[in-house]
Amino acid sequence: MGELQVEKHTKYILAVEKRKDDFESVVMEHLRLNGAYWGLTTLDILGKLDAVDQDEVISWVMQCQHEAGGFGGNIGHDPHMLYTLSAIQVLALFDKLHVLDVDKVSSYIAGLQNEDGSFSGDMWGEVDTRFSYIAICSLALLRQLDKIDVGKAVKYIVSCKNVDGGFGCTPGAESHAGQSLLLLVGSLQLNYD
Repeated sequence: MGELQVEKHTKYILAVEKRKDDFESVVMEHLRLNGAYWGLTTLDILGKLDAVDQDEVISWVMQCQHEAGGFGGNIGHDPHMLYTLSAIQVLALFDKLHVLDVDKVSSYIAGLQNEDGSFSGDMWGEVDTRFSYIAICSLALLRQLDKIDVGKAVKYIVSCKNVDGGFGCTPGAESHAGQSLLLLVGSLQLNYD
């Protein structure tokens, strides 16, 4: 079996960032913060995180923050739970969580918890157990789990369990392996803390 081509992978990941005007970059602009997280963690695994300008990355991430406290997928985009987690993870990767107004970010996340314990992804109200996982993961990284009703969150997640042992996006929804994995990992995080 061949050897991992670390330099080629690194070169490719760094080149993706520079192609801002090609078709793929334009249609994926709304996912840029997630893509940055995926690329940066890959570079970290490859031992090449120092190939990026840390200050430039952090500056860009912080420009993606919305006045509401959450982060959009790119500068000027609406905040969403998905991108907020990616922003927190990128900052944690660089050990720069201190640049965040933790109260503002955690209040944004806590404000998306619904009365039944579920979480909406954004102000438009879509509910999905992924957002429960993301909220718990984000607040655990920020050490702010006390900002939400964890008991209600767990009760809601359990209500999404189906007779086959899997979990759906909402109560009664079809079981999905992705939902089940996220919720299992999320429950391990709660038990760890």
